[in-house]
Amino acid sequence: MKESIAERLLDDLKKALKAGDKDTLSAIRMIKAAIKNKEIEKRSPLTNEEICKVLLSQVRQRKDSIEQFSKGGRQDLVEKEERELSIVQSYLPPQLSEEEVRELIHEAVKETDARSLKDMGKVMKCVMKKAEGQIDGKLVSALVKEALEE
Repeated sequence: MKESIAERLLDDLKKALKAGDKDTLSAIRMIKAAIKNKEIEKRSPLTNEEICKVLLSQVRQRKDSIEQFSKGGRQDLVEKEERELSIVQSYLPPQLSEEEVRELIHEAVKETDARSLKDMGKVMKCVMKKAEGQIDGKLVSALVKEALEE
């Protein structure tokens, strides 16, 4: 049986503690805190798909931070965020390529019978459900918009 993300996080937390790996330890603790907050909000344990959504939001936060720190000339913080980003991404399923995303969008447009930008929400919902944490919402949004404008 495939190990859940939550189990993997716990195992890796123990390994990082034993190895004294402060970066990994810090990143895993932040991930676990974000998951715990979501569980408190939802009032029940999260599924793997829901954990993937939390991880994707963590990835977005890291990317935004990297961008802001780069603009501010804080290379030390950029490097810290990049290390955390790679740790967070290691818990996500492999991301789909842009070509695979375009194919999903094409199928979703057919399924939902989308004809204009007014149907963007339906297409987005369909694509995001099929991909389950394997794609970035910003990329999907841009590609769906492009596909519906044609």
